[in-house]
Amino acid sequence: MNTSTAATEAKVTVATIRTWCRAGVIAATKQAGRWIIDTASLAARIAIGKMKRPAKPIALTAEALVAIGGRRWQKNGMDRVYINDWAEFAGLEASYYKSGNVCGATFQGHSIANGRVGGILGAIDKVWFDAADGQLHARHYDGARSYEIRFYDGIRQTFDLVAATFAGIKAAVAAL
Repeated sequence: MNTSTAATEAKVTVATIRTWCRAGVIAATKQAGRWIIDTASLAARIAIGKMKRPAKPIALTAEALVAIGGRRWQKNGMDRVYINDWAEFAGLEASYYKSGNVCGATFQGHSIANGRVGGILGAIDKVWFDAADGQLHARHYDGARSYEIRFYDGIRQTFDLVAATFAGIKAAVAAL
């Protein structure tokens, strides 16, 4: 079988098939400058790819959230961990001049206008974990849960900032 047929069967790119051949992931030989792939070996690799490991359960605890940078607050029977840098977990990266003005910003890997940083930061007031119910919470302003961002490459996309923030926090806890 050739690389394009193998790529179609495995639902990957031809470049991936070639990499598998070079690395010995699948049995293949080169004839006249082209890879000839062993069908049984490719089928075994596809079967391995289809096996799914059970997802590691994410344990949101006050200690885990403190470990990723949260600040614990306990008073009047309440136990919370506030996430003050929630925007970083949502995917916002900004650099600032000494004056405090934004000199460059990206959101989830895309360049954005410097003026958009204030809008994103102002959309959510607080993010916290409540140890009593074991849930993440966010206080956001009316309609600010979803925020439309125009990227420099012309793409407009609406983001659920709360969901993006919670996903980033959970990913950071899972990486502990």
